[in-house]
Amino acid sequence: MIVIKAQILLKLLVWGRITGENKREVMDMIRVPFERMYGEFYRVLKKIGFDENKAALCGRLFAEASRDGVYTHGLNRFPGFVAEVKAGNVMINGFPEKVADLAGLEIWDGKLGPGNVNAHFSMNHAMELARQNGIGCVALRNTNHWMRGGAYGWQAAEAGYVGICWTNTSPLVPPWGATEPKVGNNPLILAVPRAAGPIVLDMSMTMFSFGKIETYIRKGELLPVDGGFTQNGEVTRNPKEILESRRPMPIGLWKGTGLALLLDLIGLFLSGGNSTYQLGKQNQTGGFSQIFLAFNISGLPHRDSLPQMVEEIIEDFHRAQPEHESEKVLYPGERVIQTRLENPKKGIPVEELFWNQVINM
Repeated sequence: MIVIKAQILLKLLVWGRITGENKREVMDMIRVPFERMYGEFYRVLKKIGFDENKAALCGRLFAEASRDGVYTHGLNRFPGFVAEVKAGNVMINGFPEKVADLAGLEIWDGKLGPGNVNAHFSMNHAMELARQNGIGCVALRNTNHWMRGGAYGWQAAEAGYVGICWTNTSPLVPPWGATEPKVGNNPLILAVPRAAGPIVLDMSMTMFSFGKIETYIRKGELLPVDGGFTQNGEVTRNPKEILESRRPMPIGLWKGTGLALLLDLIGLFLSGGNSTYQLGKQNQTGGFSQIFLAFNISGLPHRDSLPQMVEEIIEDFHRAQPEHESEKVLYPGERVIQTRLENPKKGIPVEELFWNQVINM
């Protein structure tokens, strides 16, 4: 019975038809140790045909997303990923293949392999190019959803590199002033290293990603700020109304959809892969274009002064007067650092229905 309910829920999530009736059932929460979660992901991936190394890396990336508090792209996304593998949309044996070498820029074909494995490889390789050239860029085409994009910013920053990466998506967001989706909700990640913990910005092109909107629906809560429009074009904080209209609010209004368009175009230029327009025209679930940039800061003439300068900036940032006295002003990535310390001790909070679906696979 649990498995059947979870399958129904997954379909509802994909099509945005969740109602208040299933809210309480979905949000029953339990805590699961990190190693247990990782072990279940590894077990399932091995069972559906992944080799040992890919199952280990792919499962770890999913588990780390939930450990760090990005639940929408960890456990909650895993059943859908398995469904995509079983449908033949994710090629478990696919692995990036080099297409062109232009010194600090290389173009790779992802062969529709697992998106998070492909992305992890690409950022690693961008860092290798940066070690040789100061700057490294991997333009990846024909790959699948990379799941938690912030993971690859953390990957670069924790290795001591400045990292930038982004992906395009299928058409999900109407351009400013329009009602029909034409641009992708193209996540952009910027990351810098820091001894006390990297500073990492992981943002979509809308105020709230669709995964976050679905989470608010399951919680039965309104968004904290305006997040989209109703079918009548009125601004709303109601997540159900936004899913029904498919009109999330772009960051910066017209600037957000402009940025989404340019990220898509740069990805097209550098990778030679699919644009958002092509993805929508072909109705594809994969075949995305992604860019991974790494900057080697070890040889910079001002390298030794950077740690103190960064700490002064963060200290000043923290001194900003909060709007509410009970709240603290946080820099991008600070909450992840706190959550990363808390969840391994207490166990990762999970929605019981998603967890039961995984352990019954």
